[in-house]
Amino acid sequence: MLSPKKTRFRRHHRGRMKGISCRGNRISFGKYALQALEPAWITARQIEAGRRAMTRSARRGGKIWVRIFPDKPVTIRSTETRMGSGKGSPEYWVSVVKPGRILYEMTGVSKTVAKAAMQIAACKMPILTKFKSFKIDKIGKKRKRYRKGKEKIK
Repeated sequence: MLSPKKTRFRRHHRGRMKGISCRGNRISFGKYALQALEPAWITARQIEAGRRAMTRSARRGGKIWVRIFPDKPVTIRSTETRMGSGKGSPEYWVSVVKPGRILYEMTGVSKTVAKAAMQIAACKMPILTKFKSFKIDKIGKKRKRYRKGKEKIK
């Protein structure tokens, strides 16, 4: 299962999941992707279950990228513990996912196979997701980003 090798602090604050994802919301590596539509904490077990389901469904020839990593520890106190005596020990790791974040990417298979594999992985996720495919212009080049009335950004 996924977890960080070393962290600066053993316990984290809960934080909150406001707004949409500004990073990791574009397809970077593959041709097809699974995008989150809701905010959630996705556990390392759920990430691994989705990855396994996709690899089994795609069989050979498909390359899969996992675009999220569980880097937030979730602590749990033992049951029937009185108030006080500090925070509990880290129990499992989660990835904080906001709407728009790409969870998985895939290439090397047809669109129908990729869509079926992503659908199986989406069933393992605790949130609503969407299947996306990478768009290429008629010229055959990747789309370039433009600012309002300015030259292209490199």
